[in-house]
Amino acid sequence: MRVSVPNIPASFLSRTTTPQVSVTEAVDKLSAFLSSGNVTLLTGAGVSVDSGIRAYRGQDGRYTNPNYKPILYHELTADTEKGRAFRQRYWLRSYLGYPSVRDALPNTTHCALSALQYSGIIPRLITQNVDGLHHKALAMTPSSPVKVHQSILELHGTLHRVRCKHGHLVDRNAFQEWLSIANPQWKAFADEVERTGNQPRTNPDGDVAIEHLGISYETFVVPDCPSCLMENRTNNVHKPDLIFFGESITEHVRQRSYRDVETADRLLLMGTTLATYSAFRLLKHTLELQKPVLMVNIGPSRSDGLEKVEKLDIASRSIIRQVVRNVLGTRATEDPIIEKLLNSGISKPPSADDDDRYPRATG
Repeated sequence: MRVSVPNIPASFLSRTTTPQVSVTEAVDKLSAFLSSGNVTLLTGAGVSVDSGIRAYRGQDGRYTNPNYKPILYHELTADTEKGRAFRQRYWLRSYLGYPSVRDALPNTTHCALSALQYSGIIPRLITQNVDGLHHKALAMTPSSPVKVHQSILELHGTLHRVRCKHGHLVDRNAFQEWLSIANPQWKAFADEVERTGNQPRTNPDGDVAIEHLGISYETFVVPDCPSCLMENRTNNVHKPDLIFFGESITEHVRQRSYRDVETADRLLLMGTTLATYSAFRLLKHTLELQKPVLMVNIGPSRSDGLEKVEKLDIASRSIIRQVVRNVLGTRATEDPIIEKLLNSGISKPPSADDDDRYPRATG
């Protein structure tokens, strides 16, 4: 089986980058784009960078890790000895890396976007991210869990749930506990990491690079699914409830993503290169419907050169709070929920000299 890792075509990467706009110009253009409301927003990894979660690609549009070798869906789920080895590798790395994603906090962009969601300007948000940070930010409003779920579509799933091959779903924290019980030596290692704060380098998909430690994966135990055991069968084939390379999004998610675009008057793209086709086809569908599109993203993207897509080559953090104030006017100061959101959020991006010398393991 041959599976291609999504990427931006080389012809796009070689083009002259979009001229950068001033902060004032970018604020004015994005404010005007949002002012009439009913906007659907599509976000990517760039939105979560200020929460300390690394993006897949740098500002040049290329993968930050030149040795990028994700585990593919058919490799992780194969009921073979080789598949078992892939699962040991994946789950050890993910076991150590997940706490950083679990504990990550919404940044200023997440919180400002939640103000626009709460106020009805952006009633539908589609995210390619699997970190759950949009949910955390919107949970700061009086919105019910049901409304939060209805307002945000996780196009590629989430790291916060785990599903076995027979469909049994479990909360990720519970699964982490299963892994701790099955691997007391790694639980001790994880506890020492937490005590010292010497966290191994966490990748954007929630695992850590540990090859440089000379570690063997062969002794790591991936436990059987308790629900399967109750059904008198053994099964240790688990995957996070997200889409791996080589796996398709469900028909339900695909159709809902189309509806979210069709229901909107316009589409806003933020922090995404649109390298994955599941995201790019939403842009194509929007353009077929002849709806306005605006992108806010630094560096090359798959949409570059498309005449009907206006692009602001600027970091969202530098403009989004002022944009919300412009769009909402006096409500930005009179509504305590919105005022709180505009004063919330962290800004702790990875250091500019951060590199990625070790391969990632996830889709």
